[in-house]
Amino acid sequence: MSAALLIEQLLNGLQFGVMLFLMAAGLTLIFGVMGLINLAHGSLYMIGAFAAAGTAALTGSFWLALAAALMAAALVGAIVEMVVIRRLYDRDHLDQVLATFALILIFSEGTRFLFGSLPLYLDTPDILSGPTTLPGGLDYSKYRLFIIGVGLAIAGGLFWLIGRTRLGIQIRAGEADREMIAALGVDIRKLYTLVFALGAALAGLAGAMIGAIQAVEVGMGEPVLILAFVVIVIGGIGSIKGAFIGALLVGLTDTLGRVLLPQVFGLIMDASSATTVGASLASMAIYILMAGILLFRPSGLFGGQT
Repeated sequence: MSAALLIEQLLNGLQFGVMLFLMAAGLTLIFGVMGLINLAHGSLYMIGAFAAAGTAALTGSFWLALAAALMAAALVGAIVEMVVIRRLYDRDHLDQVLATFALILIFSEGTRFLFGSLPLYLDTPDILSGPTTLPGGLDYSKYRLFIIGVGLAIAGGLFWLIGRTRLGIQIRAGEADREMIAALGVDIRKLYTLVFALGAALAGLAGAMIGAIQAVEVGMGEPVLILAFVVIVIGGIGSIKGAFIGALLVGLTDTLGRVLLPQVFGLIMDASSATTVGASLASMAIYILMAGILLFRPSGLFGGQT
């Protein structure tokens, strides 16, 4: 593999990783603070993508599309928390799984009713179209660099929010002892709604940005949700730092595995077989990574840390 191709794949892995972080950050906040297993988080990702694609089709503005995705996902998240999720906090995890799985079906059929079954597409603005030349002469997609930049900026903002603000103190306290902060006068219901809406907004933004790379279609959130669960298990449930490191590990492992493993097996077998075997092992690589980390750190890399 040439150095240029390796750098390109590292950047692809970083872009995939920061997109997973936007999904996993909201998911780990919701689980860490509320103790809620939210299988419908992938549906919020899908809602953001469809809101962006629909807004772009109506207005022709990519930037309005991103804003619409954020607002739509946050609004739907807040409504879902107040109407459905609020009733599940004192229920066991099985009830939470069943209820949020039902939400997946409702959102999927509702989206199909509103937008139809055909995929939608989101065009990137002219300023982000095409490649740019990086130091060393490597041409790389402006839009993927944009995703990386936005993801890293949001990661920095979340670290600041959780670690340096009054709201962050309340979130961390709510994760540690929700009864105590309620007794101290914090409105725990408003805090939960805010955290859920924030997580939903991050998922919606991830869906909107990825909509310019792949088709926007019903059910697109579920495969990403599975990877987001892998991320938070690797990083440690409830840890933003863990979600960030875990997302980068998963993104790089998946991307590099799909490129490197077929080449490795190409040295010992014919090209078609090497591609098949390499692709199969690459699909397993992130789960092998997760199993290896849990073998030595059962609570994840940063379990118990925010």
